[in-house]
Amino acid sequence: MMEEAQTKEFAREMFILSQINHRNVVKLLGCCLEAEVPMLVYEFVSNGTLDQYIHGGKGINSDRAFGTCLRVAVESAEALAYMHSSASPPIIHGDVKTANILLDDKLTAKVSDFGASKLAPTDEATIATLVQGTCGYLDPEYLITCLLTDKSDVYSFGVVLLELLTRKKALYLDGSAKDRSLVLCFMTAAKVGQHQELLDRQVRDEMRIEVLEEITHLVIRCLNMSGEERPTMKEVAERLEMLRRKQMHI
Repeated sequence: MMEEAQTKEFAREMFILSQINHRNVVKLLGCCLEAEVPMLVYEFVSNGTLDQYIHGGKGINSDRAFGTCLRVAVESAEALAYMHSSASPPIIHGDVKTANILLDDKLTAKVSDFGASKLAPTDEATIATLVQGTCGYLDPEYLITCLLTDKSDVYSFGVVLLELLTRKKALYLDGSAKDRSLVLCFMTAAKVGQHQELLDRQVRDEMRIEVLEEITHLVIRCLNMSGEERPTMKEVAERLEMLRRKQMHI
């Protein structure tokens, strides 16, 4: 039988998903309450996760064109922007990471896993909560204050963008202390103007220089230690779509 905490997480995820209708959020089809452990039933998403796509875990990424990754980033950002700005009440995902972005047969993004998500109160900007999430993606401000905000999702999405640009994992536990955190490595390099050296060679070869520079600047803004200084997800989504079109000469 499920423990009380698991029951609450199950109920939370079911309720939150029932409020969302967006093409880039995985669809909840129903639930099964007859099993010993109740289950949520989602649409089938066939191509694994973005984590597997960029890091080689599923064999589907022999041609990891950055144009595809950028489109997936735009779709994911639009889903999060919808949750923050259009859902009623607003929804904070709480665990944005490449492993929680699924890819369908057309490599269309489907944001998933709402077990850590929160419904944002309409009259407050923050939610006091026990810290949940994934190391390497957690907003440092959230870690300090235990206050989850929409800008916590923005920080985590900045880490996702950084993974796409570098094709490195957010956290390497086997590395030296200074090399374990991708964000720390990148932001340290950015302070001395050497962050471009961390970007994946294929990404640098594929992208127009000015587009790549603007995306890396957007990443730096998302990873700002202060939530107030980060852009909104709506701004991130609009900016990424503009840059995608600029790259494609649309």
